[in-house]
Amino acid sequence: MAIRNLGRRAVVGGAAMVAATPVFGAGATDPVRIAVLTDENGPYTDSGGAGNITAARMAAQDFGGVVLGRKIEILHADTQNKPDVAGSIARAWYDSGVDAIIDLPVTPVAAAVQQIAREKGRTIMITASAVSEFTSKNCAPISSHWADDTHALTTGVAKLMTSPNSRTWFFITVNFSFGEALEAQTAQAIEASGGKVIGDVKFPIGNTEFSSQILAAQNSGASIIGIAAVGGDQVNLIKQAAEFGLRKGGVQLAGYLIYITDIHALGLDVAQGLSFPASFYWDQNDDSRAFSQRFMMERKAAPTKNQAVNYASSLHFLKAMAQAGTDDPIAVNKAMRAMPVSYFGRPATLRADGRLLYDVTLYRVKRPDESHGPWDYYTAVGTLPAVEAFLPMNPACG
Repeated sequence: MAIRNLGRRAVVGGAAMVAATPVFGAGATDPVRIAVLTDENGPYTDSGGAGNITAARMAAQDFGGVVLGRKIEILHADTQNKPDVAGSIARAWYDSGVDAIIDLPVTPVAAAVQQIAREKGRTIMITASAVSEFTSKNCAPISSHWADDTHALTTGVAKLMTSPNSRTWFFITVNFSFGEALEAQTAQAIEASGGKVIGDVKFPIGNTEFSSQILAAQNSGASIIGIAAVGGDQVNLIKQAAEFGLRKGGVQLAGYLIYITDIHALGLDVAQGLSFPASFYWDQNDDSRAFSQRFMMERKAAPTKNQAVNYASSLHFLKAMAQAGTDDPIAVNKAMRAMPVSYFGRPATLRADGRLLYDVTLYRVKRPDESHGPWDYYTAVGTLPAVEAFLPMNPACG
């Protein structure tokens, strides 16, 4: 029985019925199923959510709707940002014959599902969660990591922003392992680039008042303030930094996991001057514009980098299955690693450990007078080659 959309009641209440794990290649007429496991109602809905489902469906349509003579289906479910819920859904999906699971925001959710994928020997493509450990430590022949990872994000920010005129940094960091890792990894790259971290201050998850942290950063005299945070905390911090006039005082703000939907919500008056790295921007070239215009017609919003990579990974998976001539996960993933990746007009490859490699671009948010229309928010200010952006491959993963 195919499970098309499992909610909390079905998973927790045990109502989901699943078939035994299928033998690969057995059901020649069964659909090929790609399942989007996303945040449909929480803090990552705008950057992922329904837009990720749309992107995966676009990939299936663009491939022709059929692979190996079988119809392509896109399933989806809400993780509720809970590892146990996501794990239950993933296990049920794999047992019912789902061929690949994609998306997976937040590290605990992605880690839980990656472990299940390893146990089941089924394909997982992590397109949202960013920690580099998904390939550096937890690589698997059926797993690939498509999101901008923490090493690329931190190295991109540090190397492209640290200059003779901007060498001193101060961090405002969420008091959580992810934020602390962002700060620590950036600090290493800053020092390697000739810069210096002169201080930092922490705040708890869900904080709403940042005046003390912003004043500490302002009084430090640092030329760059690194915002080691995500989601609503990050948005609130950027808003209050604008209210304190940091940019007007000549201080640069640097972020990491910034989505175009965040900038849209903040507005250019508030977000202007913010710098951050990213692998995708809708207006970066003709290929990205062609995809984005189609996406915008349906979603009425520009695609985020997460939504774009859901499209790219889904399409690549289908191409690899056709190339391999089988739905066997090992064979398909080998083909994925051997084939060039169509990545919106930019060179990209999938390394043997499953890490997607590409050049990382540093963007700056435009001033209102620089923008020529809706969603025209970014200016590219530098590029870090893939060989510098990503960690070397762990020999044990090759």
